[in-house]
Amino acid sequence: MRTRAQWERLPRPDYPPKSTCFERFQEWNERAVFPNVLGQLYELLEEQELLDLREAFIDGTFSAAKKGAQTSARPRRARAPTSC
Repeated sequence: MRTRAQWERLPRPDYPPKSTCFERFQEWNERAVFPNVLGQLYELLEEQELLDLREAFIDGTFSAAKKGAQTSARPRRARAPTSC
């Protein structure tokens, strides 16, 4: 997904304009709708015994790599600006 989710490439063409969706997203973000929805979803799944966070963990590791870089390549050192 190098190009991310491009609006024009979404599978269903019946969405409102992207500006409308962005405005709604911003409004919901300001009103803390997402944490509320996630909290309710968590409670529902926990009540139905479909989720047990005692078995979950968060992994904060990641590996950044440049496209096409060799795995054994050493990073280049920064160069000082040259005067012309």
